[in-house]
Amino acid sequence: MTIKPLIILPDPLLREVSKPVERIDDATRRFARDMLDTMYDAPGIGLAAIQVGEPLRMLVIDLAKEGEEPAPRIVINPQVLSRSDDSSVYEEGCLSIPDYYAEVERPATVRVKYLDEHGKEHEIEADGLLATCLQHEIDHLDGVLFIDYISKLKRDMVLRKFKKLAKDRAPSRMVG
Repeated sequence: MTIKPLIILPDPLLREVSKPVERIDDATRRFARDMLDTMYDAPGIGLAAIQVGEPLRMLVIDLAKEGEEPAPRIVINPQVLSRSDDSSVYEEGCLSIPDYYAEVERPATVRVKYLDEHGKEHEIEADGLLATCLQHEIDHLDGVLFIDYISKLKRDMVLRKFKKLAKDRAPSRMVG
């Protein structure tokens, strides 16, 4: 079990577009398990590889509620095939933007093609929380954050707050 450090806003890595996973092997599966461990530890319901510093088109999701059997899903090289015209609104948060939540409007259903950890192709039509989570994590792979869907005023406030927090966390230099 390896818990990876999370990349936190305003780290510019979060705005990078991730590259496709070229080969699915034991190292890929080990990394996926590490991502799941990191997500569970946080705790969260989704995590993109870029959030742990790897710009790869890979994400993990587990929507099981507390007390339910875990239902992890490893999604490699996802492609959105279609989005519905109707939309839904969910309050979203992000492990890379801790303790900030906002209502985000997204397509209500989404059809996604992806590979699992064994290289097997899947196609899923998702709605509800799964559709929201898939879209949120796939956005990460494209350098898009959920705060990009809120008003410019609110987004600027969040960015200022996290830039200040990052500055406060940075080690100070002593002259001496």
